[in-house]
Amino acid sequence: MPRFSVIIPVFKVQGFLRECLDSVLGQSYGDFEVVAVDDRSPDGCGAILDEYAERDPRVRVLHLPENVGLGRARNAGMPLATGDFLLFLDSDDTLTPGALRAIADRLEETRDPDVLVFDYIRTYWWGGTRRNVLAQVLAEAPEDGFTAAGHPEILELLMVVWNKVYRRDYITEHGFEFPPGYYEDTPWTFPVLLTAGRIAAMDRICLSYRQRRQGSILSTTSRKHFDIHEQYERLFAYVGTHPELDRWRPYLHRKMGEHCLDILAKPDRLPPSDKGEFFRRTAELFRRYRTREPVPAELRVLERGYALYQAAQRAAASGDAMSRHGRQVRQAVAGRVKRGWSWAYGKRPLDPNLAVYSAFSHRGVLGDPAAIHRAARDLAPHIRGVWVVREDQAEHLPPGVEYVLPDTLACRQITARATYFVNNVNWPYAVAKRPGSVHIHTHQGTPLKYMGTDLLGKPGARHGFDVPGMLRRADRWDYSLVANRHSELVWDRAYPCDFASARTGSPRNDVLVNAKPGDGAAFRLRHGIPENDTVVLYAPTRRDHVRGGHVERFDLVRFAEELGEDHTLVVRLHPSLADGPARGMGLTELHRRGVLVDATDEPHAEEVMLASDALVTDYSALMFDYANLDRPIVVHADDWGAYTASRGAYFDITTGAPGHVSRSYRELAWLFASGCWRDTESAELRAGFRERYCEFDDGRAAERVVRTLMLGEPDVRAVIPAPAAGESDAPARDLASKSGPWGRG
Repeated sequence: MPRFSVIIPVFKVQGFLRECLDSVLGQSYGDFEVVAVDDRSPDGCGAILDEYAERDPRVRVLHLPENVGLGRARNAGMPLATGDFLLFLDSDDTLTPGALRAIADRLEETRDPDVLVFDYIRTYWWGGTRRNVLAQVLAEAPEDGFTAAGHPEILELLMVVWNKVYRRDYITEHGFEFPPGYYEDTPWTFPVLLTAGRIAAMDRICLSYRQRRQGSILSTTSRKHFDIHEQYERLFAYVGTHPELDRWRPYLHRKMGEHCLDILAKPDRLPPSDKGEFFRRTAELFRRYRTREPVPAELRVLERGYALYQAAQRAAASGDAMSRHGRQVRQAVAGRVKRGWSWAYGKRPLDPNLAVYSAFSHRGVLGDPAAIHRAARDLAPHIRGVWVVREDQAEHLPPGVEYVLPDTLACRQITARATYFVNNVNWPYAVAKRPGSVHIHTHQGTPLKYMGTDLLGKPGARHGFDVPGMLRRADRWDYSLVANRHSELVWDRAYPCDFASARTGSPRNDVLVNAKPGDGAAFRLRHGIPENDTVVLYAPTRRDHVRGGHVERFDLVRFAEELGEDHTLVVRLHPSLADGPARGMGLTELHRRGVLVDATDEPHAEEVMLASDALVTDYSALMFDYANLDRPIVVHADDWGAYTASRGAYFDITTGAPGHVSRSYRELAWLFASGCWRDTESAELRAGFRERYCEFDDGRAAERVVRTLMLGEPDVRAVIPAPAAGESDAPARDLASKSGPWGRG
């Protein structure tokens, strides 16, 4: 008997069916059967199903003699199911990679509950994706299981059948079936969840819910949407035969009103001529099942008639328009006021003892700017340092850090008078470049992938990037910090602007160059990593040729298992993937289960690197920083050709790597199993890489920036090209051009 029976009702989806079936049959977990029900589909679906059944014994096909609809097609498949658990998959949707393995593990962990609820992602026909906005409900659910009464928030999730698996004996015991008609999930899902003795949740995206441009049942304009009334009749009939569920009547009454009004408000659901009738039927049903509980304000319109409903809708639309207009007026006035203040403060002299810092688009005290700020507080305490930080990050700042919020009057006052500007991304246009100010651009590491103007030949990679605008903002740079000559040449080419290269090294790497035993102990302690474990850090970069940017290159569970018990796998995704669906595809759940450590949210990458013993990456710039630790690095380059074709690279990392290169998971696993990841050859490769790309990193980069570029002290080590004639108004540049071995690098 298989663990899962995947029941797939099929009707007029021949363009999507193969993708659906492949997503199931390609799962790494193989203990399942597929029960595909051909609901008398008039296209080629039946032949496709027979083709798959012929070549894979796990697929069983049932051809219905007539079309019965989605719900009854599912009913027809249930008697054929023999698995412990049922999973209903619509034939235009897909399972995500590793979904069944994750579900099986969670079922075992929670001792086979009646229902397991998992997360999903919407995938739109135009290529966009959006995660379930209520995913937090799953993350906050009790880990060992619960009932609907114990965690009623579970009922706020989309009431659909396909984001759950059901214990088959539980379904059979209670005789649950799908009714005919539209919205058949409603009288199934509520009874199943309310009756369940134990429910479990999993904060993991296991299904891609396809949003088709046309052809979807719910987006079809039809009177069939009147079926919603009969479905709620069935739901209340079920509650009527189960007195223990009487307590849920007020809740279900409210949900019914909300659901029906939502259908009525959708422009593509009901024919305009039928909307009045739909409202009246909804109001009648709402009166019939009303309880003694007060009616919520937003549902009282059902007690007042269709004419008042229409008037309220028109008033709401008019109010929205007025609100938008008022907001535009307020924004215009505020903009004029801010520009006026900026002009006024821009007439005042620069404050020679004021520096403004920002990092990663105002995300906090991070990276190179943070290292420079720390050094400035020690070496130049007379220079006041102020950070520009987003409001949602302000509470996470270190004690004693002065800050302003972006696009506020306080921010404009500070930036209008500051002499020093330190950032690792471009400042917004609102920050004007004043004569005498010093703009220090730190970048975000050594470039491997194309940047700046080099992206002009890569239309996919530069999608969303305004390259000319980027260069106009870069025109404000006075100094570009570099850690090696390679970076100096790349920035000179990628950003053809009038700045000087400062061979200071990367300030954020000072802690890596000066690393001492035990520097990563706090991270290990925080995440419960045994002191003697070998920590392998996996840091993949984003892919520009894939919407969303994330591609799972190999099975993280398998890699973590094959590393062995005395190893801990730590995963840190690219920062641009932190808030997207990538972590919901399994990383969050694996972290919760202790399979690995998800360090994506750790604010300081340096601390994560210090806590690790080896790095596995593909093409992340993190490898250049990590090389300063002189610890083993493995480059996993299984899609190097696709990556370079889409993004472009300044050199072939596979021939100039800081360690061994793997081109498949099998090679990667072998490198660690054999111990070659840390052999003599890997050390030799790393030494050559360090010589090329850690050239200027000596542990004093932050100090050098402060002393040289802010205090104007000479530094015989740094080589900075002289400024162009007529641009010696920045004090540090003027001093630098007069002392030390300064000149064209």
